[in-house]
Amino acid sequence: MTGGGGAELGTARCALEDEAEEAEFKLASSLTDPSPTVDREASIAGRGASGFGEVATETEGDMAAKGAGSSAAADAGSTASDTERSDDGKDKEAKKIQTTTTTQTLHGGRSVVQLERDLRVDLGFRGMPMTEEQRRQFSPGPRTTMFRIPEFKWSPMHQRLLTDLLFALETDVHVWRSHSTKSVMDFVNSNENIIFVHNTIHLISQMVDNIIIACGGILPLLSAATSPSTELESVEATQGMSAETANTFLSRLMAMVDVLVFASSLNFSEIEAEKNMSSGGLMRQCLRLVCCVAVRNCLECRQRQRDRGCKASILNSKSQDSLQNIASASKDPDRLLQDVDINRLRAVVFRDVDDSKQAQFLALAVVYFISVLMVSKYRDILEPQRETARAMSQSGRSIRQEINSPTSTDNPVAFPDSGGMLKEIPTPVEELHLEASLPHTDSGIGEEQVSGVLNGAELDGPPSSMGRIPTPPGAMSELLCTLSSEVKRSQESLLSEPASSSGISRVEVLKPASSISSISQSKGINVKEILKSLVAAPMEGAEAGPEPLPYPDPAIKREAHAMLPMQFHSFDRSVVVPVKKPPPGSLAVNTVGSGSREGLAAGSTPNIFAAASATPKSMINTTGPTEAASSSTNSSTSSSFVNGATSKNLPAVQTVAPMPEDTMENMSITTKLERALEKVAPLLREIFVDFAPFLSRTLLGSHGQELLIEGLVCMKSSTSVVELVMLLCSQEWQNSIQKNAGLAFIELINEGRLLCHAMKDHIVRVANEAEFILNRQRAEDVHKHAEFESNCAQYAADRKDEEKMCDHLIGAAKHRDHVTANQLKQKILNILTNKHGAWGALAQSQLHDFWRLDYWEDDLRRRRRFVRNAFGSTHLDITCKSLEDYGSEEDEGVKAKKGFRSQAVVSQNQETELMLEGDDDAVSLLQEKEIDNLAAHFRPRVIISRGPVVLSTPAQLVAPVIVARGTLSITTTEIYFEVDEDDTAFKRIDSKVLAYSEGLHGKWMFSEIRAVFSRRYLLQNTAMEVFMANRTSVMFNFPDQATVKKVVYSLPRVGVGTSYGLPQARRISLATPRQLFKSSNMTQRWQRREISNFEYLMFLNTIAGRTYNDLNQYPVFPWVLTNYESEELDLTLPGNFRDLSKPIGALNPKRAVFYADRYETWEEEQMPPCHYNSHYSTSTSTLYWLVRIEPFTTFFLNANGNKFDHPDRTFSSIARSWRNCQRDTSDVKELIPEFYYLPEMFVNSNGYHLGERQDGTAVCDVELPPWAKKPEDFVRISRMALESEFVSCQLHQWIDLIFGYKQRGPEAVRALNVFHYVTYEGSVNLDSIADPLLREAMEAQIQGFGQTPSQLLIEPHPPRSSAMHLCFLPQSPLMFKDQMQQDVIMVLKFPSNSPVTHVAANTLPHLAIPAAVTVTCSRLFAVNRWHNTVGLRGAPGYSLEQAHHLPIEMDSLIANNSGVNKRQITDLVDQSIQINSHCFVVTADNRYILVCGFWDKSFRVYSSETGKLTQIVFGHWDVVTCLARSESYIGGDCYIVSGSRDATLLLWYWSGRHHIIGDNPNNSDYPAPRAVLTGHDHEVVCVSVCAELGLVISGAREGPCLVHTITGDLLRALEGTELCALPRLISVSSEGHCIIYYERGHFCNFSINGKLLAQMDLNDSTRAILLSSDGQNLVTGGDNGVVEVWQACDFKQLYIYPGCDAGIRAMDLSHDQRTLITGMASGSIVAFNIDFNRWHYEHQNRY
Repeated sequence: MTGGGGAELGTARCALEDEAEEAEFKLASSLTDPSPTVDREASIAGRGASGFGEVATETEGDMAAKGAGSSAAADAGSTASDTERSDDGKDKEAKKIQTTTTTQTLHGGRSVVQLERDLRVDLGFRGMPMTEEQRRQFSPGPRTTMFRIPEFKWSPMHQRLLTDLLFALETDVHVWRSHSTKSVMDFVNSNENIIFVHNTIHLISQMVDNIIIACGGILPLLSAATSPSTELESVEATQGMSAETANTFLSRLMAMVDVLVFASSLNFSEIEAEKNMSSGGLMRQCLRLVCCVAVRNCLECRQRQRDRGCKASILNSKSQDSLQNIASASKDPDRLLQDVDINRLRAVVFRDVDDSKQAQFLALAVVYFISVLMVSKYRDILEPQRETARAMSQSGRSIRQEINSPTSTDNPVAFPDSGGMLKEIPTPVEELHLEASLPHTDSGIGEEQVSGVLNGAELDGPPSSMGRIPTPPGAMSELLCTLSSEVKRSQESLLSEPASSSGISRVEVLKPASSISSISQSKGINVKEILKSLVAAPMEGAEAGPEPLPYPDPAIKREAHAMLPMQFHSFDRSVVVPVKKPPPGSLAVNTVGSGSREGLAAGSTPNIFAAASATPKSMINTTGPTEAASSSTNSSTSSSFVNGATSKNLPAVQTVAPMPEDTMENMSITTKLERALEKVAPLLREIFVDFAPFLSRTLLGSHGQELLIEGLVCMKSSTSVVELVMLLCSQEWQNSIQKNAGLAFIELINEGRLLCHAMKDHIVRVANEAEFILNRQRAEDVHKHAEFESNCAQYAADRKDEEKMCDHLIGAAKHRDHVTANQLKQKILNILTNKHGAWGALAQSQLHDFWRLDYWEDDLRRRRRFVRNAFGSTHLDITCKSLEDYGSEEDEGVKAKKGFRSQAVVSQNQETELMLEGDDDAVSLLQEKEIDNLAAHFRPRVIISRGPVVLSTPAQLVAPVIVARGTLSITTTEIYFEVDEDDTAFKRIDSKVLAYSEGLHGKWMFSEIRAVFSRRYLLQNTAMEVFMANRTSVMFNFPDQATVKKVVYSLPRVGVGTSYGLPQARRISLATPRQLFKSSNMTQRWQRREISNFEYLMFLNTIAGRTYNDLNQYPVFPWVLTNYESEELDLTLPGNFRDLSKPIGALNPKRAVFYADRYETWEEEQMPPCHYNSHYSTSTSTLYWLVRIEPFTTFFLNANGNKFDHPDRTFSSIARSWRNCQRDTSDVKELIPEFYYLPEMFVNSNGYHLGERQDGTAVCDVELPPWAKKPEDFVRISRMALESEFVSCQLHQWIDLIFGYKQRGPEAVRALNVFHYVTYEGSVNLDSIADPLLREAMEAQIQGFGQTPSQLLIEPHPPRSSAMHLCFLPQSPLMFKDQMQQDVIMVLKFPSNSPVTHVAANTLPHLAIPAAVTVTCSRLFAVNRWHNTVGLRGAPGYSLEQAHHLPIEMDSLIANNSGVNKRQITDLVDQSIQINSHCFVVTADNRYILVCGFWDKSFRVYSSETGKLTQIVFGHWDVVTCLARSESYIGGDCYIVSGSRDATLLLWYWSGRHHIIGDNPNNSDYPAPRAVLTGHDHEVVCVSVCAELGLVISGAREGPCLVHTITGDLLRALEGTELCALPRLISVSSEGHCIIYYERGHFCNFSINGKLLAQMDLNDSTRAILLSSDGQNLVTGGDNGVVEVWQACDFKQLYIYPGCDAGIRAMDLSHDQRTLITGMASGSIVAFNIDFNRWHYEHQNRY
């Protein structure tokens, strides 16, 4: 018992290890298995705790009893298993899972089921809820090899589908059978059913071989049927299909074949061709099917016989039930073959007997089949006793085994030793082994192997004969384990062979080592060698599975143990092998029959047990029949019948031990034979006779004699079955049939295996591909789901962002509305509290009016307009800095510079710069849609939505001295900017500075945008400046260049405006400064002197990125004068002008040497050398110049620690500043444009306390040079100097230094023009600085050092053409003509004598009708055509013919007196109106005339072509007394101002496009004025409007003239002496001069900011005044008929024209300022030659 206990312990322990290993294999296998079965779970649940729990308990109990030794043995076994497992090289993570599996299994309970479920879920089985793991598995990425084919397996779903399909087919056949008139044959052979039959046979052909294998395979069944003991246990279910199911399918397929094949006359060659089968393949399949069915029937009959004699066995009774279900009661158990089987065999052989070769092959196979069964039957009849005894002993053993087995009592699915059928569908792993289809399986090399292989003699004697082998139990165990590993290795070597090798199609002969009895006698034989030779049998192709055993890993097998529901029992349970110590590398052996045992245990594949005595030894040989035959020297009954499949542990060949059957004891042997074979013998005889020629050639004796002849003689002479049996049992016949017919039969079987294998391969491949497709679809689904989820999340986030943005926009709108409301409130307050407002008297107490520079720009980008400053202050609390304050600052500056020397420096290489700018200087001709595709990925969060907001991006508002972070939002019609008020940097900004910063909550309409420029900020090309219709600009900085492009493409297509001759396209807005310079026409216009030096410099500054919004990039202008000392300045002396070819630092020769030495002796290694440490334009220098005017005063204080500069360092004297720029080595400042147009910057109008200089003089207004008596003189003379010939001749050289080729590179070095490297574009890439502190410091350094403008050209700038070269060009503004021209060109007298009260000379050549329109006092108008002939006089090609052409041609309708009605305005005017020049306005295109003075308080619009009324405009409360029109721009739009007796003025908008007052043509009846201007106390009598300055200046019958902005703000009153009380005429020039004529001959000249500049008195009663376009000259005319020309600035008289015979009522200048047209009181017009250039100082001095 001790030995037995040890064995039990060892085997249990090994079984547990097996389970652990199987779990490991199972894990991997289940990954590939697509169809887990329901049965598996049920079986595990059925086993439950009992199986595993009891094994564990028993093991623990035994271990406790055995003590240390046994446990040591067990540990050694487990160690061995672990070693082996690690050798398999499995993934560690999988091991963790497997270990857990095993542990939970051991601890029993229902956890196994749960675990199995969990495992299945984890590994992604179908039909389970998705887990994260599974989602990962189905992710689109690769996870395992795509086409690693898993084992084929009949899942319940397969079986269900197949059942349904067969049922459907059988139903159709049943319909045929039940037909009343037609037979089944008729239906089968009917043409209508050909396709049905064809397809059904195709299906059957696919299925047959697989179902045969599922039933156990022909050879195993034949082996069982012919063995003495009918060892049906050797027939195991395979491929997951239970035996019952397989049998059912088999019989159903057979029934179908009976009808469709045997009953039909179809030719199957087409089906065979489709399936790539060899000819006759289908009939061979039918033969296999018939053989399988026949053998099953034989087995059933024998089983029923045996059951009658073995009632004692419980298990057998159970198996009987299972078989009884299948066995049909009609079968005759005594017959060798049933009648139906014989008929089928006959049908197979004789159906296609015409196909002789095929029929011969089938006949040969049938002969072999029948002869084997016949000989076996003969043996059974001869030896019934031994079989009975064996059966009894086996049943006894089974019962004993049941008592020994701890699980058998709890296991309802226990199976009998023999004859049992498998009930459950195996796990995927089982398939791996069962595929090999060797019919008998056991766990490892179990006891039955010991009995069957080692102790072959047991078969001949009683069970106790085991003792013959003198092997102690321990040694036996070791031997078994060794055998196991050997077998494993040999199998692995076999598995490596490809399935397509010749071993698949042919079955090699196993050389039997002699009979088993001889094995038992030769005790020293090497069992390993025998096994090796057995294992060498090739794989059974049809049953070996696809790639053999993809996982040679015991862990999966162990998992299979856990999954299998049934037990398997060995043949002989009486043999108990004690296993003490499984050596390393062995597979544990379990012989106790615990729940973990089953046929597929530790790596063994099913065994095939030898066939009966009639089965010759060398039956399975296709390669060496001769050798086999010669080796079969032993008894014919000792031959081995082995499957062609590879097996690790093939059993020994059983010897025949005939036993008489109980049921036939009372009959004689002859009678029994006759009874058994009476139906078969005729078939055999028939075949022998019909195929005699073939068989006689085939069946040859050992000496080559033809055996069939004697057989035929025998058959002819006698019909006795006995003789036939005796003949077939003879040695010669046996050998011959074995050798020749057996070969055919084996080929038949092997073909079936191959077809089965191919079919499984095909199905698995298709399933795999389908799974791959499904997996891909599932992965796509998962991906789509994830995408959907992410889209949902994105959508939610977008919605959230949108809501946030909407909240933000709503908040911003509220804020904006608040700001707007405040502005309106302030505006109303200003209007009311103004001296001339309703509350004017209250406001008299106000001590001081504060003013600030407005952001309004004129056409030349000059900011000249001052507006009331609500935040104004005298800053009396502000002190000045002491000299000590500067020391610490300079130290900090030096430290900062040193700190940055470690920064990498971009070498300033000319080529590099070129590359940076792009390969082409011309504007890129990229299509706009192409650029739209750019900037696809943005670093900022750019929100693009379908709502009102088209684009939203982080941005910075760049304003002077502040940069405010916020969000820029663009809708389809507006731009919004919302400052982030929570930003810490914003919170630090002084509120006083914020008060001057516009746009923090800005809104700008698209319709107001006039130009968009790309800009730099901190030397990075990430900014954009937008210019508005209200003549202000706003600048934004973005996170990167891509965003700039995106923003530009969201804005209207305006380009950079219309001023520079460039198309209005977005690509122009995105063009580089160099491209803009190359593409623009401004340089040519400057060369031709069409534009002034000032305008050209402003253009260069603008395109080079200089802007008023960034004080670091403020526009740069040159110093042009050097003489700030003398009393008089002679602008004709070259010595008074600066040398513009040198930078400001090189003008002083001594200083130039100093700078050159500094560059040559540069010592800083980490920084490129430079001449100057400071720059010519910085924010500091800009604020230095503008410190006296707000808002720059506040900006200065903010940047300067809230202190004014030390008085000695404050800008206090122009001469001193010039000297410093020549002497101080750290001062190289150039000027700013304000020097040339803004005299207010030199006046301390707000009374700041700027301290006292060291010499005691107080710093207040700027000290002007002696030659300038007032700031206006200084500005005027400086501007004259800038426009002088000296400057014009060399300005291009200064442009080269600042904007051109001398800006950088070798030319800059030669020109002493190199500045600090951080001032140059491209020197610093801020994005590359990751450290925020370092970046902030670098930004501060760039702001401190200043920024060099963008380089516009890399070749010398062309010079300006001289004035003399241009004198003959007709359009030149500087035309110095000879004085011989007459003053009066022509006089034109109209037929009507009515005074001409209005003249409008719109003579531009591009107009449809260039004309001088005149209107008389009687409201008769004339459109007199203008001929542009005057400019041609004196030009090349001038002819006398042209001289006769007069410039004005009288209106033909007036001249002919034919269409006067088309020229007469007949509507009644108010009687009290005195018709004068102010009553009429002519539009710029001469097509419409506006007339006022009507009694209905309207003014009206008439067409000048037809005289018809086109619009009546109401708005005033009284008669309209005067009209004025502003200058008009492209498209003819302009402002119209109407003044009335109601003391108000209305500002209207004239649409040049629609030719109406107002924007909306649909509402032309009731247009709304743009602004209402108030402040006058009396009837308005004169008005002038200047759109460029945005000002309306008006005069009432009494009181001062008032200045309003075009937005309606009352700026100021123009108050002079007491004489300035009754204004009558007003003329404003865009240069800022406002000339007002008062009653009694008094003239005043005011600046637009209200300063009285000059006044004079004339005796003449002046009726008309006119300013030249440059504002420098005034022309007057009056009742005395004399035209006089004055210098506007000081009313110096320049010229008096000859007097006329009538008074002058109106006048106008032609567009070229060369012809003056006056309207006379006599009803005529006079044209005067006028040339303002001849009064120019240069003309007077030079010519």
